Amino acid sequence: MKNLFSFLPVILTAAILPALCGLFSGCYTLTQGVTLLGYLNRAVPLEKTDDAEFKQLVMDIRSFAIDELGLVMSRNYTTYVELDRNYLAAVVSASRRDSFQRHEWFFPVVGKMPYKGFFNIEDARKERSKLEKKDIDVWIRRVSGFSTLGWFRDPLYSYMRDYSPARLADLLIHELVHSTVFIKGQVKFNEELAEFIGSEGARLYIEKRYGTNSDEYRNMFESEANSRNYISFIQELINELDVIYSSNLLNREEKLAEKERIIKASQERFRIEYENRFTNDDYRGFSELQINNAYLELFRLYYTEDNFFIDLYERCGHDLPALISAAKTIKKKGNPREQLENTVSR
Repeated sequence: MKNLFSFLPVILTAAILPALCGLFSGCYTLTQGVTLLGYLNRAVPLEKTDDAEFKQLVMDIRSFAIDELGLVMSRNYTTYVELDRNYLAAVVSASRRDSFQRHEWFFPVVGKMPYKGFFNIEDARKERSKLEKKDIDVWIRRVSGFSTLGWFRDPLYSYMRDYSPARLADLLIHELVHSTVFIKGQVKFNEELAEFIGSEGARLYIEKRYGTNSDEYRNMFESEANSRNYISFIQELINELDVIYSSNLLNREEKLAEKERIIKASQERFRIEYENRFTNDDYRGFSELQINNAYLELFRLYYTEDNFFIDLYERCGHDLPALISAAKTIKKKGNPREQLENTVSR
């Protein structure tokens, strides 16, 4: 099954920095920091790679993001690392079993974060085991990129050479949004903003570089339509569960029983309705997934359901650089949504 979150960069917390190791108990900081520095030490300048087509594509996407969209210039994605796997890190997310109250980890610099990354997937599985002993839902996902928020020069990785132009553009633009606008303690806003601009920025890139009649644009359009249908289905499931979780008439055990019934019913409905909802096979595996609140919470984190950014984009006249310019004015204190809306409304 297609992993919607595999290409979404996460913010790699300052907890991995070896310089901060003394602030933490255990060896998490040291282990992740040593691995990251090992990757960075192996990085070579992008211009030295032997894949001219990939190099040109990356340079063109970065130029589009910076010069045409107005994202901040950075040194990210100007170096390249060879890896022997098709993902970068395993990221752990967690949530209460009887509600969508997410588990958070606290790190200096970035504050509370709803995920924790590991370069070794076995370490992620150990973290999952620890959390499950506390009767918490846990989900592990493999991610293709992350943002170190300027602490290091984030490199490209060899598996990205297999990405379509649309997927690569989405990944790079998403990451550059984090480098341009990051509000401490507002992880949901940060991710929703980066997800919206990354997706729309990639669409504009493909439209301008390849044209709306190109195979690249048609493939992206079909993929996005299927993705929206899947997200919509998941949000319907989330809303159905939320009614149960917020009920004062059910105790915890009754809520958990209803949760399992609702999830199983939704998976059966998904299987029956699949042909009417989707045009490819990317999501068939949903009916077999061991769905839990940690998985569903990821959709609450990355995908806004209230059309906030879509509405703002329309009010900007579908001018993405204008929306990005407005986002740059957000202050560290205060509600970032309210600030952004006020700026756009002027």
